[in-house]
Amino acid sequence: MLDNLTQRLSKVVKTLRGQARLTEDNIQDAMREVRMALLEADVALPVVKDFVARVKEKAVGQEVIASLTPGQALVGVVHDELKALMGSAHEGLNLATQPPAVVLMAGLQGAGKTTTTGKLARLLREDQKKKVLVVSADVYRPAAIEQLKTVAGQAGVDFFPSTAEQKPVDIALAALDYARKHHHDVLLVDTAGRLAIDEAMMLEIKALHAAVKPIETLFVVDAMLGQDAVNTARAFNEALPLTGVVLTKLDGDSRGGAALSVRHVTGKPLKFAGVGEKLSGLEPFHPDRMASRILGMGDILGLVEEARRGVDEDKARAFAQKLKTGKGFDLSDFKEQIGQMRKMGGLSSMLDKLPAQFAQAAGQLQGGAEEKAIGRIEGIINSMTPAERAKPEILKASRKRRIAAGAGVTVQEVNRLLNQFEQTQKVMKQFSKGGMAKMMRSMKGMLPGMPGMPR
Repeated sequence: MLDNLTQRLSKVVKTLRGQARLTEDNIQDAMREVRMALLEADVALPVVKDFVARVKEKAVGQEVIASLTPGQALVGVVHDELKALMGSAHEGLNLATQPPAVVLMAGLQGAGKTTTTGKLARLLREDQKKKVLVVSADVYRPAAIEQLKTVAGQAGVDFFPSTAEQKPVDIALAALDYARKHHHDVLLVDTAGRLAIDEAMMLEIKALHAAVKPIETLFVVDAMLGQDAVNTARAFNEALPLTGVVLTKLDGDSRGGAALSVRHVTGKPLKFAGVGEKLSGLEPFHPDRMASRILGMGDILGLVEEARRGVDEDKARAFAQKLKTGKGFDLSDFKEQIGQMRKMGGLSSMLDKLPAQFAQAAGQLQGGAEEKAIGRIEGIINSMTPAERAKPEILKASRKRRIAAGAGVTVQEVNRLLNQFEQTQKVMKQFSKGGMAKMMRSMKGMLPGMPGMPR
C-alpha cells in the first residue's frame, strides 16, 4: 500500500541540497514531486491543492538545522501535514454509554463490512474484554447472515440469529432487546450494502439508525476504490451522522489515496484500518504512524504492539534464556520462533513496519513465497522424531530420506534446513558472547522467503 507514494516522496530528500533556508525557489521542484506523488496515489484533487499550499506556507522561510539537509527539513514539514491531513491523533471507539453500546456498520456491498464486523468484535473481546453480540440486518444477500454467523464463531463472540424474511429494523430491535437482557457490553449491527448508492438503501439505514440510536456509526470503505471511496464517503456522511471511518484492504494493490482523502472530505476520524483476511487483521489507525510509513520511516511502535499481542510471554522468556546462554536451542525452538513470527502477520507484515532502509528485503518476497517457505520448514521439522529435533547431528542419510518423504520435499531441502539451523546456533553462541556485530553479519539470508531459504 502506498509504495509508489513512498518512493516518490523519498526522492524529495535527495533533490534539495546545500541550502541554509527553504525558499519558494529551492522547494519548487520538490513540491512538484509531492503533488505528482499524491495525484498518482489517487488523492482527491482539492485535497492535493490544499495540502501542497499548506506545506509551502509552513516550509518557506524555515531555517535548516545544521544536522539536517534541506530535503530532510522539508520532509519534516510534509510528515506533520500528512499527519494533520489524516487526523493528527488516533481516536478510538466511544463506548461510554449505558450498555449495550450500539455500533452501526455502514457501507457499500463488497467493502468488507461483514468481515470487519467480525474483526472489530474480536478486537473488542480480546483487547477491551467486552462481551459482544453481533447481528446481521442484511436480508438481501443470501449468504450474509450465515457469513456473519461463521465469522462470529471464529471471533469467539455471540451471534443473534435473523432470517431474510424479517425486516431490518425488527431484527435490530430484537437484537438490542436480547443484548440488554443478556448483559452484553456492545452490539454490532451489520447492515445491508448495495453495489451503488441508492435511495432505498439510504432510507433503510436511516430508519435503522433512528431505531437503535447507535453511539458509533462507522463507515466501512474499500481503500482500493480510490476517488470513488471519497464520493461514497461524502454521500453516506450527508445521509448519516457518521462518527468514524474504517478503511479496508489497505494491504491490497491500492494506491492508497482514500486514506489521505476521506478524513478531509468527511471531517470524520479514521478509526481503524483493515489489513489481510485474518480476523486479527484490524489495526487502530494512527495518523502519525501512517505518515511515518508513507515517508519510509516505518512504524516501530506498531511492530512492538503486534509482538505483544502475538508472542507468548512465558515462551519468549524461556527463549531469551537460551539466547543468553547459547545452550539448549533445538529444532523445536526453531519451529516455535517461526510460529511466533507467523502470529505477528508474517515476515512481510513485519518488514512493512520497518524503516525503508531496513525493509529492502521485502522486495525479495514474491507471491506467497514466504508463507510457502514457512510451511515447508514446519513440515520438515514435524516429520522428525523428538530425539531428532533435539539432536540433529544424529540425522544420517536414511533418516533424512524418511523425513523428506514425510514432508513431501527433497533430501536437499532437508539438508538446507539443517545447514540453516546450524548457522542459527552459531549466531546464538556469538550473541551469548556479546558479538552483536558478528551476529548481524551472520543473519544475512536466514529468514524465510529471503536468500538462502528453501522456497
